[in-house]
Amino acid sequence: MAPRPLKAVLTVAAAAAFSLTAVPAQAADPDPLVWTELSKTYGATGAYAYEPFAVADGFTPTACVPGSGYRYVNEENVGQTDPEKPAALLYEDGPYGRRLVAVEWIAKAESDAAAPVMFGQTFQKPVDLPDTGSSYTLRAWIYKTNPSGLFNPTHPDVTCSADQDSAPDLAQILTPDLDLDLDL
Repeated sequence: MAPRPLKAVLTVAAAAAFSLTAVPAQAADPDPLVWTELSKTYGATGAYAYEPFAVADGFTPTACVPGSGYRYVNEENVGQTDPEKPAALLYEDGPYGRRLVAVEWIAKAESDAAAPVMFGQTFQKPVDLPDTGSSYTLRAWIYKTNPSGLFNPTHPDVTCSADQDSAPDLAQILTPDLDLDLDL
């Protein structure tokens, strides 16, 4: 091989090696078939992007937890391992109210019961949750990409605002201040 093409091949090989070492480590992607099952979750929870719909359908809000956000729990879905019936929706504060970021399945930890499995993922170890007690949980960050992984229990970018108990008044934000003189 002539020196010039050989030099080009070696340069490309070196550049490829450097680019591979510069890629940061990321959480392992789940099996692509998981997205087929999660599409059912999207279909069942998409309307809850508008937070009042979640409340109207029986999801009760709780306080914000950094790394998780505001958990809205529907007690009727606790214990379900149906992709279309998550027990909780997780929200974070956004510029126009709360924004849906993830869904969560909750199963009460019974004595001698193994942790449930969904989407090829074993639920996280039992934690004490308000109103449900010791429970296994599985979160899917389907509405906000989590650099730590789709099924990671926490998200590094989800924080709680200083004023946790009040949502912005959307009427004031979205209604222009119009001074109309309608006397004709």
